[in-house]
This record gives sequence, C-alpha cells and structure tokens, in this order.
Amino acid sequence: MSTKNLSDTFTLGDRTVRRLGYGAMQLAGPGVFGPPRDRDAALAVLREAVARGVNHIDTSDFYGPHVTNQLIREALSPYPDDLVIVTKIGARRGADGSWIPAFSPAELTQAVHDNLRNLGRDVLDVVNLRIMNRQGDDHRRPAEGSIEAPLTVLAGLQQQGLLRHIGLSNVTAKQVAQGRSICDIVCVQNHYNVAHRGDDALIDDLARAGIAYVPFFPLGGFTPLQSSTLSDMARRVEATPMQVALAWLLQRAPNILLIPGTSSPAHLRENLAAAALELPDAVVKELDGVAAASAQTAA
Repeated sequence: MSTKNLSDTFTLGDRTVRRLGYGAMQLAGPGVFGPPRDRDAALAVLREAVARGVNHIDTSDFYGPHVTNQLIREALSPYPDDLVIVTKIGARRGADGSWIPAFSPAELTQAVHDNLRNLGRDVLDVVNLRIMNRQGDDHRRPAEGSIEAPLTVLAGLQQQGLLRHIGLSNVTAKQVAQGRSICDIVCVQNHYNVAHRGDDALIDDLARAGIAYVPFFPLGGFTPLQSSTLSDMARRVEATPMQVALAWLLQRAPNILLIPGTSSPAHLRENLAAAALELPDAVVKELDGVAAASAQTAA
C-alpha cells in the first residue's frame, strides 16, 4: 500500500482492522435510495478500496434498500479473509425513501436475514443497532430512552450464531452503558467530526475500554465541512481540507475508525491518502477550535 498502512490498526471484536476504512452508503442512488447513477463506478470503488488495503467496510441493507449490500457482494465475493463487513439494523425504507424506525423482534430478525442474504454470508461480522430518533427528522442526534428491548433481540440473534459481534449507533453515553450491561459492545457509531465534538468524553471512555468509535459523517455528510480554519490549515500542510479533517480524526484518539464514503475512485484515493498525513501539533490545536467556532455560529 502506498499510504501509511492506512494509519495502523485497531481491534474490532476479535478482528484486526486498518483504521481507515470505507463507508458504502453513497453507492446507492440520491437520498441513499434506489440504484447508483453509475453501477460500474460503484463496483470499481469497492474493488479499489480493498486493493489499496481497506479491510473494514460499513454498510446496511436499508441503503437502497438492498443496493449497497448487493454491490458489495458482486464486487468482492468471494471475500478476502481479512475483510470485516459491518452492517446496521433498526430502520426500513418507505416507498418514498423515508427512514422508518424498525425495532420489533420480527423487523430486527428480518433485517439480519436480509443482510445475510444480500451480502452472501453465513454469519455477519458486526451488526450495529441503529437507534432512530422518533421525534423529528434529525437522525444524526441521539435521544435518551431505553434500548433494552431491541438490543436483547439482537443479542438473541447473536446467540443463534447469525452474527459475531454487536455495536451501537446514534446513541447517548447512558445508552452505551445500558448496552454494555446487556451484552458485549465492540463499537459505537455516532455523528462526530472536527466541527461536531459532542462525543469527546465518550470517545475517551471507550478508548479506555478498548471499544472502537466510528464517526459517521466524518467529512460533514452530504454537505461537506466548511471552515476557514480547516482551509487555512490544509494550505499550510499542502493537503485538501477533507484530508486534514480525516487526519485530525486519526490523531484524535487511537480507537477511532474512519469510514469516509464516496462513489468516486478519485475521491477514494484522496481520502485514503489522509492516512499518510501527520498534522503538526500547532495545526491540531488550531483545528480543535473549529467546533467552538461552529457552536457560536449556530447559536
């Protein structure tokens, strides 16, 4: 690999993964619904990611729905022995592309079987229970509430041998604590990036426990991060702002695993190059102030 071994490794469950992975969400059509605009390009991105050393891919059968998992299977099966595919359940898609919470035992069980079928696997490596915010449309903001019922169902499916490990997504620190009292939790996937720092304390707690933290929207999601400081620091280190944002995350904590997504091979290569970028302390300090500036702007 030409990058810095994709910035070394971390343990995810009982597997070792490189810290810079790939998120497949953007391979589906607009709004993460329907087929990709360019199927051949989507397949090429997946194959190039693995060829360049990525061995951690994030997906879900509700992307599309079914689209990204079917693309992953077509592009990569038979799968490399070291490839870890992490999926998530807890939602289904309406005919209009809406995101609908799906937490009943029947819905969770069906979701696991859908992921198994469309990925072409006998057992899933890791399944994240994605907690959907039932109040409002902002699915990036966790809401307090018990997760015992759906997590107990997922733990039961694990005992049946359908999945190896369990993670949580879009959860609060209290929900993580509750989850860990029910079963082993190997990762937490929440909204976090250089401008959105609400999980700082949680990340440090998880690091001490040896649990991976996987930020979704590490580059801002469908609206890329915009920051004059980020742009200034990128010029200083002769990199792109998005590469700097990813490098900052890799240096933030050793348990952070990145899954930036793209449907472009060129953009994929740009993202993976961030693994070789080491930010000076002065640049990190400047970037640490981006979240405070963003909060003041929002207020």
